[in-house]
Amino acid sequence: MNSSNDTRNGLWATTLAFVIWGLFPLYWHLLKEVPSFLIIAHRIVWSAVLLVGGLGIVRGWGWLKEVWATPRRFWLLGLSSLLIALNWSLYIWAVNAGHVVETSLGYFINPLLSVLLGVMVLGERLGKLQWLAVVLAALGVAWLTWQSGRPPWIAIGLSITFGLYGLLRKLVVVDAVSGLGVESLFMVAPALAYVIWAENGHGGGFISGWGLGNDALLVLAGAVSAIPLIAFAFGVRRVPLTVVGLLQYIAPTLQFLVGVLVFREAFNANQLVGFCLIWAGLVVFAVAGVHKARMARVVSPTA
Repeated sequence: MNSSNDTRNGLWATTLAFVIWGLFPLYWHLLKEVPSFLIIAHRIVWSAVLLVGGLGIVRGWGWLKEVWATPRRFWLLGLSSLLIALNWSLYIWAVNAGHVVETSLGYFINPLLSVLLGVMVLGERLGKLQWLAVVLAALGVAWLTWQSGRPPWIAIGLSITFGLYGLLRKLVVVDAVSGLGVESLFMVAPALAYVIWAENGHGGGFISGWGLGNDALLVLAGAVSAIPLIAFAFGVRRVPLTVVGLLQYIAPTLQFLVGVLVFREAFNANQLVGFCLIWAGLVVFAVAGVHKARMARVVSPTA
């Protein structure tokens, strides 16, 4: 029962993370007056203040000593911090440059990469219906990619960086908040240095230039960034990476809808074909999951 509850909690946490990420373009668009790389730097700085400060108050510094006790784990978190920083940077730049639909394409590709990583690296197995779901989704992504008329570099970059980030957080045995605290320590020094440099006559405007509203949004970006990352890091260690891979379609679907319905980016019938193929894959995957759960109850009725 405890294992079942743990899996259920992981499923809810992972779903919450993807819903928040799916609505992120609305938040970053409010900061369109602020240069993209300064948004990223402030996001990192305020996330670190929240995470590391909170950990220091609640746990002291034992959490950092515990992670440091296993150097391999510590440096793998350093690598994961680099991947998430690259992902954040590309994503925020793309949103504020008017490429929300292409960012959604990147996160449509990413679940396929997560599924493949789960199979090839972690030895996870897919049933026939699950493979059919992956094929349908792959066809949808391939169609959307072909219809774009050019290599979707933004989409490819986002999918690779986040897919590898998810794999590393699956492999590193550390609690979600402590792991993010270490990642924040790796990222905060260069981000803070960039903010200080910008505020000394190189395009910065915190407090004095961008207005109180933008300043507040930049500070709150720490919490907005930390909450889904904590939920994702908590959830990804409790559910199979193949399931995480399919759940990730929540985020790009919401991003796609925001791009088309709110920001009025281009959307035509050809794109709708790809979108429907992806959703067909999700339906097949969901049916396969329900069937697998029912079979497990038949085999083990007391579970």
